[in-house]
Amino acid sequence: MSTQKKPHIIVIGNEKGGTGKSTISMHIIVSLLQQGYGVGSIDVDARQGSLSRYIQNRDTFAKANPDKKIPLPKHVPVFKSGLDSVEQSYTQEQSDFSTALESLKDADVVVIDTPGTDSNLSRIAHSYADTLITPLNDSLVDFDVLGRVDGTNVRPSLYAEMVWEQKKHRAMRDGGSIDWIIIRNRLSSLNARNKAEVEKLVGQLAKRIGVRSVDGLGERVIFRELFLQGLTLMDLRELKITPTISHLAARQEVRSLMESIRLPLQQGLEKSA
Repeated sequence: MSTQKKPHIIVIGNEKGGTGKSTISMHIIVSLLQQGYGVGSIDVDARQGSLSRYIQNRDTFAKANPDKKIPLPKHVPVFKSGLDSVEQSYTQEQSDFSTALESLKDADVVVIDTPGTDSNLSRIAHSYADTLITPLNDSLVDFDVLGRVDGTNVRPSLYAEMVWEQKKHRAMRDGGSIDWIIIRNRLSSLNARNKAEVEKLVGQLAKRIGVRSVDGLGERVIFRELFLQGLTLMDLRELKITPTISHLAARQEVRSLMESIRLPLQQGLEKSA
């Protein structure tokens, strides 16, 4: 019987675009690299390729600044099949995804960014998640992707139902389970009534479908600025950039998010450090 260690797979998913999936993916990747984990990454939204471009920008910056310690993951993009047959297309995408995952088998953690739409590749990726992180903008419109409000009741919507199906696929394939975390992203101090309503609805839905809800990242210009260089808030110290109060608050948000991810190999890593 093989004792080959399998990477812990973190999938960042939501069928709503513009929720900050790629920004969160990159901050998780860099945080893990700085903690000493071997990290691989997969972009199954390779046509838009936000995470792939982020990593390309980072690689360019690292090569231009060899004196800086800018760690990079082993990155693999997976593209949507161009075959006309639905069945053949699914088979090819499953094979391409499996090949990408196999190429990262020596990593401790694999982070997967998914598109903001429903697709075969996204569903396949979700079915392999050990941890699923769903960023949710603090908006009732964005909440509708997760849950539908019916009077005083909240019921799962299309994306939540899709995740439930992938949970069943995961259990049937290897007996594994998915730890699902909803992070309320782009939180604002404004519009407190809307914020409180979303918080209440997420709490109701979390109890019904068995997910955890944590606060995510605030709406900050720094995230968009760092993308062009492929950098994250976790790189500021290495670059000897004096952080502002806003930077420090944002970095703490990232650290709080990392603490919410229950990596089973954390204890072993700490012992070997």
